Amino acid sequence: MMKSNILTILFLTCAILSQAQSGLRPRGDVNCDWEVNIGDLNALVDSISSGAKYHSFYSYATDVNGDQEINISDINMVIDAILGKQLPPMPSYSGTLPVLFINTDGYHDIVSKEEYIYAFWWLDNMGLEGYESIGSPEEPQTMQIKGRGNATWTMHDKKPFRLKLINALPILGMPPSKHWVLISAVDYWIGQFNDALPFEIGRQMGMSWNPGQTPIEVVLNGQYIGLYHLTEKIRVDKNRVNVIEQKNNETDATKVTGGWLLEIDNYEEPEQIVFTEGNGWVFWATPHSPEKLSNIQRTYMTDLLMKADSAIYCEDKSSTEWERYIDIDSLAVFYIIQEIMDNIEGFHGSCYFHKQHGDSTKLIFGPLWDFGSSFSRYTSTYEFNHFIYDDAPSNLHLRWIAEIAKFPRFHECVRLHWKHFYNDIYPKLDRFLDEFGDKVEAAGNCDHNRWPKSECDNIKNRINFTRNHFLNKKVAWLNEQWSETGD
Repeated sequence: MMKSNILTILFLTCAILSQAQSGLRPRGDVNCDWEVNIGDLNALVDSISSGAKYHSFYSYATDVNGDQEINISDINMVIDAILGKQLPPMPSYSGTLPVLFINTDGYHDIVSKEEYIYAFWWLDNMGLEGYESIGSPEEPQTMQIKGRGNATWTMHDKKPFRLKLINALPILGMPPSKHWVLISAVDYWIGQFNDALPFEIGRQMGMSWNPGQTPIEVVLNGQYIGLYHLTEKIRVDKNRVNVIEQKNNETDATKVTGGWLLEIDNYEEPEQIVFTEGNGWVFWATPHSPEKLSNIQRTYMTDLLMKADSAIYCEDKSSTEWERYIDIDSLAVFYIIQEIMDNIEGFHGSCYFHKQHGDSTKLIFGPLWDFGSSFSRYTSTYEFNHFIYDDAPSNLHLRWIAEIAKFPRFHECVRLHWKHFYNDIYPKLDRFLDEFGDKVEAAGNCDHNRWPKSECDNIKNRINFTRNHFLNKKVAWLNEQWSETGD
């Protein structure tokens, strides 16, 4: 079986390498041969005859005249191009960030979040210092790629992707792994730093690990698809969530205490641990490691979460019982960062926690993930003078945190970590944001040229607006609540 898989990979690799193409496809290159010729005309006629429809992600080169339809007008423009007339150039990358080139096997579209397809890739550092190129058009690397995300996959033209490399590699200064994510950041209208800023704060506040992330530009099948954030995927690994990996369907009761990697989720999926929270809401916990649970594993973690829930919802808020199950310091830091970013989905979904092996080990909150809803409550009259669980929309119930905030010991722990943030970290954030804006603004403008609805242009202006109208206001209000002179 292993030999067969290796031969399959080698065969696909040879097939992929034989059709390697570099650079950007010209507008009107329908058949992916990197030229505009009679073959494109034939392919376009066949496409129109078979009822092909415009799709802004995959039909960009085919929609030659840019009217968001595939029709006779495109045929006329391809004919003009064959006869020597210049067509409008395709949107291109800025060259101010590394560029990731990906060509799928047969240049097939990526249409599934469940099924990987093979692809080859290379990373061009564009001559930038501090970045290392990987592969080349002549000697590309191999990978598998599929879609990912929920709303970002279904509701937006610009798609996010999950990458699985054939070999574990370090990329752009991040430790080696096979598993990576391309975040499309299509809804990061505040200046593209939705994840970069909280991840940086988490590192400086001493969290054990948060995903590394680097902005890059991406070319898929010869078409520029914009500014992305190459991000380490959250998973159990010595370089990521460093807990003992527990087998799927483990039945040895001495081994099911850890390690665990779970996520508080906002929708139902198979294999979830489900119970009713103390306030009557359904609590969904998705296991990511292990992913498939035996009855012994499910019983152990369900009992632990329900004991924690019962202790959280007790009437005596001087009780420390809940601290037997949850590490109070990791929760305090995790919570503070959600508040700084005014992330109203902070304990609603994409809320990760983990546990090391052992009867006495506790649930540790983190790593951080998904700050796409940061500062989303902004209106012209909103002053960011609420905690994230205050006046939250009914469809965004935040698990546990509003009740935990009633414990005086948790409040004191938050004050302690806040003092470190406010005195030692907050003064350095202006420089971080300025450098981030300088790094990505040109790429953001190119992204906006490719996706005019993306709100990715003028990133430095967006950062300054967010800093002055959102971030600084929220930090000032939090400092009134949590400083030593506060209530």
